[in-house]
Amino acid sequence: MKDTTAGPDIPTFLDRAADDATDAEALVRLRSGLADAATRDGLLDVAYTVVDSPVGRLLLAATEKGLVRVAFTVQDHDKVLDSLATTLSPRVLRAPKRLDAVARELDQYFSGERRTFDLPLDLSLSHGFRQLVQRHLPEIAYGRTLSYGEVARLVGNPKAVRAVGTACATNPLPVVVPCHRVLRADGTLGGYAGGPAAKSVLLDLEAAA
Repeated sequence: MKDTTAGPDIPTFLDRAADDATDAEALVRLRSGLADAATRDGLLDVAYTVVDSPVGRLLLAATEKGLVRVAFTVQDHDKVLDSLATTLSPRVLRAPKRLDAVARELDQYFSGERRTFDLPLDLSLSHGFRQLVQRHLPEIAYGRTLSYGEVARLVGNPKAVRAVGTACATNPLPVVVPCHRVLRADGTLGGYAGGPAAKSVLLDLEAAA
């Protein structure tokens, strides 16, 4: 009688693993082909990919205008994609090639080789005062921080401290648009879309450079 407690037959297990690997490679090729075809035919409005980073996996999404969304895992990537499909266009497709430059600059930033981002940005997910604040955030130099009140003064509305906090909390492009450089008046972290641990990692990275 065959011993059924010894685990799967080794050749069968390896064959299955090889088949799974082949299927995975075929799926990658299929997705790449679909993305290329959609781009060629003008059917790709929002391209996205997911990359690893010291602050967890980041979803990156871009329109033809530029990078439109960066999202942390805690923000639920599926929900973010659903929101992009509803807000921008239902033609959303995984297309890593369209985001190669973004991924490369993020790698350089996290390795300490880059202090500013040189990427086209699409700020259409924000409006009014929120977008105004987000446009000014890159003026906070790498390794420096400002308080919410100081940012309010920077944008010409000193009384809008709470609104600045909301603009930072709803920033659709964290890391690239550095809302992590904005702290409470007492120097404590304040809120952050990626959570306090992620904010600390970014600030420590910049302080160490």
